Amino acid sequence: MTPVLDRKVFGISIVFVMIVSGMLIIAPESSSALSQQAMKWVTDQFGWFYLLTGVMPLCFAGWLAFGRFGQVKLGAADEKPEYSTVSWVAMMFTASMGASLIAWGFAEPIFYLQTPPFDIEPHSPEAFEWAHMYPIFHWGFTPWAIYCLPGIPIAYMLFIRKTPSLKISDSCTELLPAKENSVAHMLLDIFVVIGVVGGVATSLGFGVPLVTALCVELLGVPDTLGTQLVIILLWTIIFGTSAYLGLKRGIKVLADINLGLMFFVLAFILIAGPTVYILSMTTNTIGLWLDNVIRMSFWTDPIERKGFPEAWTIFYWAWWMAYAPMMGLFFARISRGRTIKQMVVGVIGLGTLGTFLFMSIAGAYVLYLEGIGQLDASTIIREQGMATLVALVIAELPSPTLILTVVTVLSIIFYATTFDSAAYILASICTRNLPSDKEPTRSSRVAWAIGLGLIAVGLMVAGGGETVKAITVVSSIPVMPVLFMMCFTLYRWLQKDFPHLASKPVHTID
Repeated sequence: MTPVLDRKVFGISIVFVMIVSGMLIIAPESSSALSQQAMKWVTDQFGWFYLLTGVMPLCFAGWLAFGRFGQVKLGAADEKPEYSTVSWVAMMFTASMGASLIAWGFAEPIFYLQTPPFDIEPHSPEAFEWAHMYPIFHWGFTPWAIYCLPGIPIAYMLFIRKTPSLKISDSCTELLPAKENSVAHMLLDIFVVIGVVGGVATSLGFGVPLVTALCVELLGVPDTLGTQLVIILLWTIIFGTSAYLGLKRGIKVLADINLGLMFFVLAFILIAGPTVYILSMTTNTIGLWLDNVIRMSFWTDPIERKGFPEAWTIFYWAWWMAYAPMMGLFFARISRGRTIKQMVVGVIGLGTLGTFLFMSIAGAYVLYLEGIGQLDASTIIREQGMATLVALVIAELPSPTLILTVVTVLSIIFYATTFDSAAYILASICTRNLPSDKEPTRSSRVAWAIGLGLIAVGLMVAGGGETVKAITVVSSIPVMPVLFMMCFTLYRWLQKDFPHLASKPVHTID
């Protein structure tokens, strides 16, 4: 079978993206107000459900990895992994978290320092400790489990069942009607595309100001609309070219480069910065996290309702869920030849280790600058925004020109890797009869790269982090039931394909 464009899914989805981009550009104020009202209603009414759903992937993934199906291989019995472990982790890490780590790693602790949870006094010593720990909680096991969850059924579908498709609907077949001319399949794929675009929109919304601020600090160019448009154009060219080149020649090369740059930045901050303070805060955070992880995972603040869970934890879980189908498809596509256990441990374990290292080092450094009064981070983030804060924090390091150059390049390539992965996956969802060893058409990949660029322009015009967060939360709604459908389908497949593992034998003594 020859891969062909699914015109209905592609057409409806791309038109929807154009309409949303147009509304953001033409009527930014009303679009922003509407999206924030929708977000408030969703988080008020269903915040508890997001928190419960956030715990489920970790439990299910753990059952798969350490249960009787853990040694099921995602490929032929003698098949070796398609990519080396380093490249595999690099592609997962850069495609998923990307430069959002840079944006939030230096800024998020200051938000918590100003408005800490659990009625802690702002800017108190206790607030400093929680401000360092909470970002590690938000970027730790839960998001990586949410990303891993859809990856396993998709990889199983591709490499064991040999289904020639990268459509999410084909991993939910146990709960959908027959595929022939099925409206349900089409609608599910469209909903997934909308969710993915909404998740990517968050990265775009925070990414453009970040790269602009870094370029302003490094090159001394003015922070204007024209500068931001030039950055978006440059971005679109980079990740459009990478998407055009494909998985091995484009995304893999960028990911390998980025992983090296990221470890260089972390080592530079740790060695050139307040080393003992960073290590002490990190050690303290491990204990604080262990003491409070269950409470944080289920905290809805039902009595006082001051808004912390809605503004942060629920938003983050929604962001990860909106991204989940895209990450599941991408992780599955690059995980051929690994067992279910290897995939779970690699994605959740190594992914969490990477975000822990970055968040602990970056967070401790910015809190140190704030604590000793070297940089008034609280005032900067309140008056100039988080992007400017990140640039100014980086500039406080020794050899500021060198490290700013590295971080700017790192951010641009980070985002390019995330967005060309998104363009690749969106094009795959919109393609029929796509074998696991083939790629969607170049024209489709480039079309989605342009579509994501338009979303970036719309968010830039609408402005405001709250608008970006609102779009993410709303777009995650149709994705949530899909995750449950994929889990059920995988369970049924495993029972059918491995009946000798489906139940444990009963042992008796005669």
